[in-house]
Amino acid sequence: MPNNPYLDASVHWRIRSGTLDLHEAGYRSTAEAILSSGLATDVVGLISAGKEADVYLASYNGSPIAVKCYRLYRTSHKGGGPIKLDSMGWKAAKEYEMTFQAWKGGAKVPAPARRVENMFSMRYLGDETGPAPRLSDVRLEAPEKFLKVVMSGIAALAKAGVVHTDLSPYNILVHSGDPWFIDLSEALRVDRTGGVPWVTLTRAAEALSSGMSAVEKYFRKYGVEVEYEEFVRGLVDSLDRFGVMR
Repeated sequence: MPNNPYLDASVHWRIRSGTLDLHEAGYRSTAEAILSSGLATDVVGLISAGKEADVYLASYNGSPIAVKCYRLYRTSHKGGGPIKLDSMGWKAAKEYEMTFQAWKGGAKVPAPARRVENMFSMRYLGDETGPAPRLSDVRLEAPEKFLKVVMSGIAALAKAGVVHTDLSPYNILVHSGDPWFIDLSEALRVDRTGGVPWVTLTRAAEALSSGMSAVEKYFRKYGVEVEYEEFVRGLVDSLDRFGVMR
């Protein structure tokens, strides 16, 4: 199990003892897992179903929260075989860490609360009518102004040490008139390289260019020009503390 550091003791025990249930949990089982883990005191319902994880609206002592639960045995959207428990525990742990890093740095991400195994809780973005919509589902009244706020948000993420590697209008929520960034499970830490700086910064540049290309495609329908090449270069330069990309 290469991801041992990310697994809780209970998961280790179930793997060793062979008592791990190899069937994907249904709604009731997942809700019970959320409650028994102490992540929430009530589960209201499912608000988002993705390829690898579901998000539930819950509450903790009356305050609304969101709980993201990674599925354990379904196939990833990238193909291949079923994802194992240790992999999904790792993905939940990484997304929690990346979200916390971004939040700590002041970026617009839902504040994370706690993680248990393949689940973690965070701030609920929405109101009594429902969750905050994705940017892809919104019709903007002032697209040029909103684009500037989105780009400022991407820069704030980078300043906090996080580069979103799957940036798109589907991973940006519109809440209280602002863009909020979600789904950071594949994000890249850029405040500490942990390896060869050139490799990390090259990956960051590629991810930023790809993400901004997706953003450009969205704003193109409004007739808004997105000149992002200089924006990406400026961000990478700001992250290049040792001048390895120059």
